Amino acid sequence: MTYDLFIGDRLFSSWSMRGWLMLEKFGIPHRTHMIGLYSGTMAADMAPLAPARLVPTLRTAAGTVVGESLAMAETLAEENPDAGLWPSDPAARAAARWLCAEMVAGFGALRGECPMQLLHCYEGFEPSPETRTDLERIETLWAHARSVSGATTGPLFGTYSLADVFYTPVAARIIGYGLPVSEANRAYCLELLSDLAVRQWRAMGLTKTYDPFPYPVDLPTSPWPITSRKAKAVEATSGENAHCPYSGKPVQDFLELDGQIWGLCNPFCRDKTVADPEAWPAFVEMIEAR
Repeated sequence: MTYDLFIGDRLFSSWSMRGWLMLEKFGIPHRTHMIGLYSGTMAADMAPLAPARLVPTLRTAAGTVVGESLAMAETLAEENPDAGLWPSDPAARAAARWLCAEMVAGFGALRGECPMQLLHCYEGFEPSPETRTDLERIETLWAHARSVSGATTGPLFGTYSLADVFYTPVAARIIGYGLPVSEANRAYCLELLSDLAVRQWRAMGLTKTYDPFPYPVDLPTSPWPITSRKAKAVEATSGENAHCPYSGKPVQDFLELDGQIWGLCNPFCRDKTVADPEAWPAFVEMIEAR
């Protein structure tokens, strides 16, 4: 059973990130389709999915279209009962649903003042009192989750669940804007953003550039805190490998990493690898085997 997931631009669409993580993190087969949020094609792209009008939107193997992230989460949990999307303990499961529902319905100040962007971190950002109130509520909910689960670090309910999925874009806002939270919660945010799937999402987003930047903030910036070895795209005719580590196809686009040239099968494969070489196990395995 393979799902079709319709998403917006990865660097900015927080809800699309949630939709993708629901599938990717729990090993649920899916195909991803891009909707043009900033290209002017969104209405036309979404027309076949009507009455859905926003990203993400899910289409099941049976052809059922599901809009809205919480409805998608429940549909996926119902159709994939062994995937473990919700915590197995009833009290934890109820609390996780509560956290996700409040995420969907609330935190308007945080979302409005700090649009998600995964490019860099802003320095000197001063959140409004309303955003500080949202942050305090988020920390209260996270503390409640840990009191229910007993987990003092790591995922909120001990094992990764939809609650962690729904709050990953919040973590990106907290880190990206340097928002005030406790050191323990900052560590949790960095852990969410260090997850390989999240790093892959960001790396794929970095294959596209924007001019103008959709949500500009007139502040100095610093690099994104999740680091990787530095690579760059290069012109070449051959490299250390003859076949792409992802597709197995012959290589035709190249990057340089630590003085060595590696080939990929297309510009997207090359550019997502340049963005974060260590986020891709197949690439890491290939270079370590040489």
